[in-house]
Amino acid sequence: MRQSERLYVCVVCLDVCFIIILLLDGRLYFIWLGLLSIDADTPFTHPLSLSLSHTQKNSDVCTKYQEASKIVNLALTGLISQCIPGAKILDLCNFGTTIINTQAGKLYQKKVKGVNVERGVAFPVCVSVNDVICNHSPLASEEVVSSPGDIVKIDLGCHIDGYISVAAHTLIVPESPDSPPASVSDDMGNVAVAAYNAMLIAAASIKAGATNKQVTDIVTKVAQSYGVNSIFSVRMHQMKRFVIDGVKEVALRHPTADDLEAGEQKLDECTFEQAEVYAVDVAMSTGDGKPRPGVLRTTVFKRNVEANYKLKMKNSRSLLAQVDKKFPTLPFTLAHFEDERGAKMGVTECVAHGLLTPYPVLHEQKDAKVAHFKCTVLLLPSGTAKVTGLDMPEYFKSDKKPEEEVQAMLDEIAAAAAKKAKKKAAKKKKKKASS
Repeated sequence: MRQSERLYVCVVCLDVCFIIILLLDGRLYFIWLGLLSIDADTPFTHPLSLSLSHTQKNSDVCTKYQEASKIVNLALTGLISQCIPGAKILDLCNFGTTIINTQAGKLYQKKVKGVNVERGVAFPVCVSVNDVICNHSPLASEEVVSSPGDIVKIDLGCHIDGYISVAAHTLIVPESPDSPPASVSDDMGNVAVAAYNAMLIAAASIKAGATNKQVTDIVTKVAQSYGVNSIFSVRMHQMKRFVIDGVKEVALRHPTADDLEAGEQKLDECTFEQAEVYAVDVAMSTGDGKPRPGVLRTTVFKRNVEANYKLKMKNSRSLLAQVDKKFPTLPFTLAHFEDERGAKMGVTECVAHGLLTPYPVLHEQKDAKVAHFKCTVLLLPSGTAKVTGLDMPEYFKSDKKPEEEVQAMLDEIAAAAAKKAKKKAAKKKKKKASS
């Protein structure tokens, strides 16, 4: 271009296409870049937020994931300290919810184009005890108290502007707040170590180019190594903006012929791609791994945005109106509603007509030991990054030795973690020396 020429560039986004407008020495040029590809299950917002692939150049979105992850880990840490003998499950759930909402409320307080940035709970705080696997978030009228030796599974999620981070953790209620559990059975140690190691290996295996079948295969090997069973209905999910359970899923084990005959579905094979986000969800048991209904009420639901129906009952219409206003896309618990009686009455009709999708409280066999661990991973250009999840409690131990392939992966993960910790410590030391 000659020195006398002047170039002006303007990029215009019209709904789902991009146009570049060039003004060169008084002449106008239009360049159409084509249409954006939008998945059917992805809510349309701004083109830069459709998936993580569009956000690689947008550091603000990565920051939102990191901030949500910090809050998730903080809430987990706080809840662990509150799991003492006599603690009410409802109080624990409220405590975790308060942490998430308070910490998230401190961030992104400025409006964007006159609209508040949504943030807060992405999945209700659930505290499931002993044979209860997950999704237990009791109402004020349902009092459940923890006792020494109880196996407690904590599950929760946080989002900043729709970018979701989730995690789950398993612990044993100690005899007193200042001491570890007096004893942990071999069975409990085996299932906890198996679930945690399976989560770590699955997180490392979810990478661009790999398939969900490969992850299921390695998780199955981990379970077999420790002599436990994966919980069949628990699955790992892809997450997108304001979507906690995307289309791509990973099963914890392959269905048998009997499972298929009983109505269990076999997942379609899918390939992971760079710039995706996944909830790596692993639950294992010393029982048969087949969840069954119990006496605990289902309180966690999610709005089915594709369903519409003219409700008959006043309580149902009131509940749905509040859901559409406060929880239009992400899961919620009935405990968040002031009118508990009205919510319980209204939810039945909403579920019956497909307006709400229930997250039932899952149970195992009464004498089974259950462990549940979950983390969030981002598939970045530099590799898979695990951004949530706490270390397994030290009192969980196992004498069983995993097979060679599993052990090799665990050694590789441990070496990478040690290298990262060493680098972080050196950086912290250097920063302290310079200050």
